[in-house]
Amino acid sequence: MRRSEIKYILLFTLLTSLSYSQSRLNDFLTPSDTLNKARRNAVIISEASLAGLTLIGLNQLWYADFDRSKFHTVNDNNEWLQMDKMGHVFTSYQIGKHGAQLLNWSGVRKEDQLIYGATLGFGFLTAVEVLDGYSKEWGFSWGDIAANAAGTGLYIGQELLWKEQRIALKYSFHQTKYANISPDKLGETFLEQILKDYNGQTYWLSANLHSFFKESNIPKWLNIAVGYGADGMLSGSKVVDNQVLTTNSRIRQYYLSFDVNLNAIRTNSKFLRSVLDVFNMVKIPFPTLEINKNKCVFHLFYN
Repeated sequence: MRRSEIKYILLFTLLTSLSYSQSRLNDFLTPSDTLNKARRNAVIISEASLAGLTLIGLNQLWYADFDRSKFHTVNDNNEWLQMDKMGHVFTSYQIGKHGAQLLNWSGVRKEDQLIYGATLGFGFLTAVEVLDGYSKEWGFSWGDIAANAAGTGLYIGQELLWKEQRIALKYSFHQTKYANISPDKLGETFLEQILKDYNGQTYWLSANLHSFFKESNIPKWLNIAVGYGADGMLSGSKVVDNQVLTTNSRIRQYYLSFDVNLNAIRTNSKFLRSVLDVFNMVKIPFPTLEINKNKCVFHLFYN
């Protein structure tokens, strides 16, 4: 047998194997039409284990570095120009969304998806808030609880009203100069800054236009997004040294832009669809109009 013939046989065998694997993966990722107890139990056990281990890890590793106290509450609603609260809304929404989707994959009825899946973010973040309540450094914040409830409510409300998510809550980030000035609060590495530097974070309400005008010719992937961000913050409150106050002005920023609904991209691959759904939490850079108290700025591409 000639070498070229062997090559084509191997290629055919490889493609057949990949096609079979893709088919098996698609079957696995396809939501069940009826209750699949094995899937449901696997989801419940996995989520409970992951949440439990995360809370134990936080308690033993993170909170151990700070003094403990009696349970107490704090009012931090005026800190970080409410950017930390936006983070709670976003996190609660995203965890709840994927919690409901996992139960949908398991064939759980819609009502139980909303009761036990969509509230996953609120429940987990409330448990973290309780740990904060026993830390002298922070404290239990009713403002954070309200933000968690808002994120969960955004998901559940749309499912009850429209049976779909017409308005998605998204996130974008860019590095700022402030992290180098205050790395202990805003993060030293890029990954830390993504989580801690509120100056570089923007939270978006991204509305899918076609879902509101279903008989129109508007592309199903096209969204319009309004965003909120802030700038000039080196700490939670405005009370810092006078030198910093004279060089940095804390301002709110409002944005208007376009966006892409990645879930509207057609594909027969359930795996690719799942990947697109995860990345759909990130706002796609587009020309953006920024409005703040000092000026109105046009960004060719903003993230």
